[in-house]
Amino acid sequence: MKSKLVVALSALGFCAFASAEPEQPWEVKAELGVIATSGNTETTSIQAKLDAKQYTPRWHNHYVLNGLFKRDQVTRDDGTKTKEDTAEKYFASAKTAYQLDNDTSNLFLFGSHTDDKFGSYSEYSTVAVGYGARVFETDTMKLDAEVGPGYFRAKQVLNDETTEREDGFLLRGAASFNWQFTETAEFNQTVSVESAQENTRTIAESSVSTRINNSMQLKVGFNVSNDSDVAPGKKKTDTTSYVNLVYSF
Repeated sequence: MKSKLVVALSALGFCAFASAEPEQPWEVKAELGVIATSGNTETTSIQAKLDAKQYTPRWHNHYVLNGLFKRDQVTRDDGTKTKEDTAEKYFASAKTAYQLDNDTSNLFLFGSHTDDKFGSYSEYSTVAVGYGARVFETDTMKLDAEVGPGYFRAKQVLNDETTEREDGFLLRGAASFNWQFTETAEFNQTVSVESAQENTRTIAESSVSTRINNSMQLKVGFNVSNDSDVAPGKKKTDTTSYVNLVYSF
């Protein structure tokens, strides 16, 4: 499964680079958030993200890598304490969009994969195509939306020893809202819904970023991920709150 994902995302990236004109500008942001505590409670939490966009007259390409790791100190029934991993999640996506003549609409190809060691789905891969457009824009705000059919493959964790494979066609919709409410601060909201017969996956992220200098930002955010079909004993919704430093280059 992982090898097929690498091939698919590599092919998607190759198509994007092959279609792009050379020496076009990139917009790259690297995020890092680390929390470590010691004493009565010991916790280590790391979140890292790489977000890269490339713009050409006809093609807009977008690549995302995201990772989350957490280790906590837990107390066993006999009173002894030990450290255990409580979260380990990795996400990768690639998207290429061909801009139509009016410059506010596009045809896109999107692919993503999630590995989640502690989630209801240990693996979740999606490929989708469709149409996107800018539906609202002012001097300080813009709203983009897209919709299209796709296909998914997933591995659901039923218990410690049993997993179940799922796959099928889906309908994917996504939206992105940006509000530059001061010269140095902005609000971003993204949401995506992937609806299939077996499961509907909804992911939303809200964040506020403020610029420290020309290349550094402080970002505070909240992420929600929901699956409509989960195994018994698993929760449908996962949330993450974070404070990250963002470096733009």
